[in-house]
Amino acid sequence: MPCPALPDGFDLTDPDLLHHRVPLPEFAELRRTEPVRWIPQQRGIAGFADTGYWAVTRHADVKYVSTHPELFSSSLNTAIIRFNEHIRREAIDAQRLILLNMDPPEHTRVRQIVQRGFTPRSIRALEDRLRARAEAIVAAARDRSGPFDFVTEVACELPLQAIAELIGIPQDDRSRIFDWSNKMIAYDDPEYAITEEVGTQSAAEIIAYAMNMAAERKRCPAHDIVTTLVAAEDEGNLNSDEFGFFVLMLAVAGNETTRNAITHGMHAFLTHPGQWDLFRRERPSTTAEEIVRWATPVNSFQRTATQDTELGGVLIRKGDRVGLFYASANHDPEVFTDPDTFDITRDPNPHLGFGGGGPHYCLGKSLAVLEIDLIFNAVADAMPGLRLADSPRRLRSAWINGVKELRVSAG
Repeated sequence: MPCPALPDGFDLTDPDLLHHRVPLPEFAELRRTEPVRWIPQQRGIAGFADTGYWAVTRHADVKYVSTHPELFSSSLNTAIIRFNEHIRREAIDAQRLILLNMDPPEHTRVRQIVQRGFTPRSIRALEDRLRARAEAIVAAARDRSGPFDFVTEVACELPLQAIAELIGIPQDDRSRIFDWSNKMIAYDDPEYAITEEVGTQSAAEIIAYAMNMAAERKRCPAHDIVTTLVAAEDEGNLNSDEFGFFVLMLAVAGNETTRNAITHGMHAFLTHPGQWDLFRRERPSTTAEEIVRWATPVNSFQRTATQDTELGGVLIRKGDRVGLFYASANHDPEVFTDPDTFDITRDPNPHLGFGGGGPHYCLGKSLAVLEIDLIFNAVADAMPGLRLADSPRRLRSAWINGVKELRVSAG
């Protein structure tokens, strides 16, 4: 098999790389020549005491790793592929309390509890309120004079409101949750000047806020999701600590990711006007799935090999970290026809934007799809002539495909 023509030292998790672009040409080269490739790193630069990781770039291989937790652990080194180089190991280990970083059987126990909040009935119960919020958000943006930032005025608000509605956070507190979650994931971007300590403190604030909610519901149960999850621990519910870390996960997994999917989706529509015209006319039910494939808000997560095993013809040693590059998998021509084409009628669309299947498949997929559908229907109704006012400004991050500013004009 030929070696991929990548520069020496090229690292797919370099935050300076994602600050400028998703490395789709390099992913294509790796899929073609070396779909499971060792990426060397300076020891400790990602927060780990090793010298690199295996980059997994083919759709089939990403799915295989995702669906075999007995071979590839989320807990040993967590699912985050690159931390700040100054992070302490105990801070990494503390994150094993988050559902994202658990392995079965503990993951199975916690997920069976928290998925009570994501039943079809629970999501349907939110739909009318979220539709009204989506329409109000877009109307307020439309009424602004001159260009505005789509991220702050439109994309960020509905995901925050959805999570807050789901777990009953009062309206007056919601901006605090948004601020804390932003600080947690912005440590790689110098514009935000967020230190590791500030990010850690923000995470602690979210956990403390959620634990207080849990304690209050235990004292005074209500007809809401929090009560369902925490009111009776001896009946298989969450304790206060577990609920705190669950809300912490929602603040990122349910807020940041959907916000970025919406932002990337709007940019895709504005740079593919034929697709925007098609959406305005027909509102295909396949739209949200293609937006998530195209955006792939989480560029990568990782697993750690629990034993020596083979993947894609390559021997992976016990303890090696394995990077799952979802953006690459979502552009794999073995799975997708014309993968570099934005096509809102794409069907089937077996993308991995919600994970590669297995125990960590996105718990909130139905809610995310609903939010995306609602916000783009509202934009198409209220601002059909929306146009791009400037190029997007991307987030500097090692693993999030984020946009921090997208200036648009209502037309």
